[in-house]
Order: sequence, then C-alpha cells, then structure tokens
Amino acid sequence: MTETVTTQKLKEVFLKYTSVEKGNERFMSPNDFIRSFLLMFPEKNFNQSTVNNLAAVVDSTGDGLISWPEFQAFEAVLNLPDSMYHVAFQLFDMNCNGKINFDEVKEIFSKTVCHQQIPFDWNCSFIKLHFGSDLQKTLNYFEFTQFLQDLHVEHTLQAFKRFDIKGKGIITSLAFKEIMETIRPHLLTEFVQEKLIAVMAGCGQQSVSFTYFQAFNSLLKNMELVKKIYQSIVGKKDGTPVTKEEFLLGAQRVSRLTPLEVDLLFQLCDLAGGKGYITMKTLDMITPLEEGTMPYNIATQQKTIDPSRPLWLAALENAYRFGLGVLAGGTGATAVYPIDLVKTRMQNQRSTGSFVGELMYRNSFDCFFKVLRHEGFFGLYRGLIPQLVGVGPEKAIKLTMNDFVRDQLRKDGKVPFVGEMIAGGCAGGSQVLFTNPLEIVKIRLQVSGEIVGAPKVSAISVIKELGLTGLYKGARACLLRDIPFSAIYFPAYAHTKQYLAGDDGHVAAHNLLLAGTIAGAPAASLTTPADVIKTRLQVKSRAGQTVYKGVFDCAKKVYKEEGFTAFWKGAPARVFRSSPQFGITLLTYELLQRFFDIDFGGSKPIGSTHKPKTVHVSDLPPISPDHVGGFRLAAATFSGVEHKFGLALPKFEPIAQAKK
Repeated sequence: MTETVTTQKLKEVFLKYTSVEKGNERFMSPNDFIRSFLLMFPEKNFNQSTVNNLAAVVDSTGDGLISWPEFQAFEAVLNLPDSMYHVAFQLFDMNCNGKINFDEVKEIFSKTVCHQQIPFDWNCSFIKLHFGSDLQKTLNYFEFTQFLQDLHVEHTLQAFKRFDIKGKGIITSLAFKEIMETIRPHLLTEFVQEKLIAVMAGCGQQSVSFTYFQAFNSLLKNMELVKKIYQSIVGKKDGTPVTKEEFLLGAQRVSRLTPLEVDLLFQLCDLAGGKGYITMKTLDMITPLEEGTMPYNIATQQKTIDPSRPLWLAALENAYRFGLGVLAGGTGATAVYPIDLVKTRMQNQRSTGSFVGELMYRNSFDCFFKVLRHEGFFGLYRGLIPQLVGVGPEKAIKLTMNDFVRDQLRKDGKVPFVGEMIAGGCAGGSQVLFTNPLEIVKIRLQVSGEIVGAPKVSAISVIKELGLTGLYKGARACLLRDIPFSAIYFPAYAHTKQYLAGDDGHVAAHNLLLAGTIAGAPAASLTTPADVIKTRLQVKSRAGQTVYKGVFDCAKKVYKEEGFTAFWKGAPARVFRSSPQFGITLLTYELLQRFFDIDFGGSKPIGSTHKPKTVHVSDLPPISPDHVGGFRLAAATFSGVEHKFGLALPKFEPIAQAKK
C-alpha cells in the first residue's frame, strides 16, 4: 500500500506541472504529465505518439488534456490492487465509454513493438471467439482482463507457426530465441535470456519442437510454484542443494509440473553452476520478477538520500556518527596498542652504528619481550592515555568525513570508485588536525622507557616542551601517510565487504572484522615509508644522532645513511597493528550503528541490513519528491503494463520521421 496524500498536497503537485490554461482552469498536456511529471521518455527524440497514447489513459474526456479531476481520479486508480489491469483497460478504451471493441484493440496493439516485429494475425479464430464473427461484440472490464492474458498466449502460438515454415512442429533455435525475446521478455531474467539456445542444446534439441517450446514457457510461468516445491523439501535452509530425484518426488503432488519441465529446470540450473542440483540461489537466477518487485541489489542502488530533509537532521546524523566513531576508535586503539608501541620503537631505532647500544632490538618480537621484561605489562601501554584522548576524535572525524563525502558523491545510490578514493583521502587529510599532536606526544612517551634511569616523561611535560607549533612538527609527513592510507583503505574495505556479503546482502560481524583487517594490510604496508619519516621527525634526537630538518631532508639522510630498507622498518609491526586496529574499529563502528539504529534519512552502511529477495516498488523512495500517493507507483505501473502484457510502445521516433 502507498502512503495517503491530502487533496491539498495533490492539487499543489498538479498545478506545479500544468502548462495549459483555459478560462479559469489549468490543465496538463501529455508532455507535462508523461515527461515532466512522471519523468518518462527523457530522450530528445522521444515518440510523441506513444506519449499521447499513455497520457490518454488519464484523459477520460478524450480532449487531449488532463484536468484536475482526471489527475485526482487516476491517483485513486493507481492505489487499486488491480491497478495494472485498470491502466491497460483505459489504454485500450480510446472512446472513453467503458467498453473495448475490436477496432480499439487493433489500433493499440498494432502500435506495440512486438506486433511490429512479429505481426499478429487479426483474422484468426481467437479474435472471432472474443468479438464474434462480425467483430461487433464489445468487452467489459472483466472480459478484457482475461482477453489480454489470452492475447499474449495466442500471439506466441502464432509466432511459432509463422517460423514453422515446413509445418513439422519444429523451429530453429534462433527463431525460438527471437520469439522469446520479442513476445515473452517479461519471463526472461538476464541469465535465462543469455542461455536460451544453450538450454535447448543441453536437452539435445538442435531445433526446438513445439512440445519443448510449450514446456519451456510453462516452466518460466510457474517458477514461483517451483520455489514453493523446493522450500517444501528443504524447509528454511535455502542453501540446501536438492537433486533431480528429490525434486521429482516432491513435485508429485503438483500435477501441473511435468517431468519435461523438471528436466528443463535442471538444465538451466546446471548452466548456472548447479552441477546436478538446485538451490534457492540458482532458482533466483531463473525466476522472472513478480510485477511490482525488483531485485534487492537494484533496490539498494536506488536508495537515495532524501533531498528534502532539513540541514539540522543531516548535522545531527554527522554528530551521531562522530559519537560512535569516538567509541569505536578507543576500542580499536586499546586492542592493538602494544603492537603500536613495538612499531614505534623499531622505527626509531637507528642502524648507523654511531654509538654503542644504538641497536637495542633484533626484531619486533625481541622488542616486545624486552619491554615486557624490563618495563612490565603496563610498559606495553606507555602513552595510552593521550592516545585515547586523541584517537577518539581522530577516528571519529575520519569515519564521519568518509561517510559524509561518500554521501555527497553518491549517484543513483552508488559511489563511483574514484569517489570512494576521494572520500577516503579527505578522511585521511582531515584527521591530521588530531593525529599529529596525538602522535608526537605518544611517540615521545613510547620511546622514553628505552633508556634505563632516564627521568620520567609525562604528556604534560612533552606538550610544555613542544608548545602549540611543536605539536604539529612532522605534519607534512603525517599528511603524506594518512591521505594515501585512507584513500586505499576505505575503498578496499567497502569492496571486500560486498564480496563477503551473503545472498541477502547482509555482512555478518566476523566478515566485517575480516574485511577491515584485509583492507588494512595493503594500506598500512604501502604507506610505511611515510610513517618512518614522520616518526624520525617527531622523536627527540639523542646526542650523536642525525637531526632532520624536514620531510625531504629526512628521506635523503635516511636513504644515504641506512639504505632503502630503512624506509620499511617496523612494516610488519605496522601491518599487524593497523590491520586489526582498523578491523576492530570498523567492526565496532558498524555494530554500534546496527544496535543503535536511528533513521536520519541518510544512507546505511553496506551490508548493515538483511534485504528480502525482492523489494516492492512502493517500499522504494520515489523517483521525484512530487510523486506522492498513488503516483509513487505510476511509472512502475506503466512499466508493468508494458512488460506483463507485451504492450511495449515505441519510445523513439522512427529515423525517417526524426530527420524530417
């Protein structure tokens, strides 16, 4: 059901799109209604005749204009449970008298694409049975609905006879493909359309007999029945494979499903990778969509941010994300802090041999155990407090900025890959405001325990010593590290999540952790040289050690004195720290969003909700904010009439006519 709309709101929408005024009344032209309001036929070379025919569905007086009462009445029609049949009836009722005669049927159906490609024989007995031998009988609404269903079947049978040139009940595979794609496209998923010839070849049919032709059409028409048989066998376990023998046994209670149809079903499933069995996943690849529904992945892509939401609500959403980011950042930092301490000490260790005792640690594991032995367990968490003070806002602003920029760059519900990198880069750059002071204090505290007997260093003493400008020492190196890190990390995380999503689009908690950890490895390793330079610039040099003036000076001196490998010092520790840290941080961030689910009218994280196999169009956001009430379903209803009943009218002007 669609949301109800007030008469006043509907009238405002109507007046907004009217361009014709007669007396004191305003009217919509066919172009106003179809192109401007419903946003159909946006092309410049659109078919004006088709636009007029579709608009005539609303124009009950037949004067070529749509009045306010007609607009209001059509909104009510769209809310009817059988609205698609009503719209089809009004499309054929050219005389607007509530009855359909033969001439009206011929006039409209002759304009359809399927008739123009495979002409319908109007002299057949089928037409005479419905309209009488003199073709004077008319059809009321209920008679017309049945006629429309039978018309589609009759056209398919005529097409088979047309291609059966020798009258042997056999047509070529190419003719079979043409018939299905022209007259029965609504029964074809993209996968089935691609495998039309292959499935018949798999059944040993180089040509297609009438029996196989009928069985194939019957199977596609009864796919919902096939799903019910499958579910009766496996219960709630949709992923359970079912063999042909098991399915035939379960289908015995259903007389409409023949062994030939079952054989065709398993041929299609084998082509989908079933290898002798069927699952719900393979059935979904074959089942044509119910009218008014669409695949969940398409529905997800069409999910857009409501452009009419107030600015304060958008600001509140960002504040909400920021708060969750603070909690998530603190959780991730605490979990991996000992690894971060080891990484910092390894990167600060010089290998120039300028004084005795300079090489304190053989490797990361040696560093870890020496800290534990000489400084105790809490030595592994030296500098954690200032880290937690800064890491909350740091991770929060990074996560919030990434989400915010992604929302701004989202098109048709999707963020392009370049947009993902830009969003990640902006997130990395924005965090440096918090990252640099945090990093320089943390690093000074982490290395302070290396010298036995040295005076204790506190965060306050470091801040006093450096001052405000000193807290941003090495900021360029920090930017050089954080921008590419986030530009690599966030797109990798988003795509890894999509890969690990289940059939219903949901990403489980353990897969969130795995996605975050996997994405962190390339981001952390590739940006290690920048991290080494940043560490060297921010650590206080000891007597006899080289002093660095800036990013380029540091890079030059490190390479000259220690070689290229020095830029990759601490890389293993950095990967083993950053990967799980971001995995835990993103896991916490997304689980908090799921647990505290608040709808601000914005986008949801990928994989955060279970999506049904199909989504009704009424559950999707409207194409335009002005599509209110029943008009939310207007474009979908016209599309349904086109596909379900084979009434696709040409969308473009003929080339010869367009040139004129």
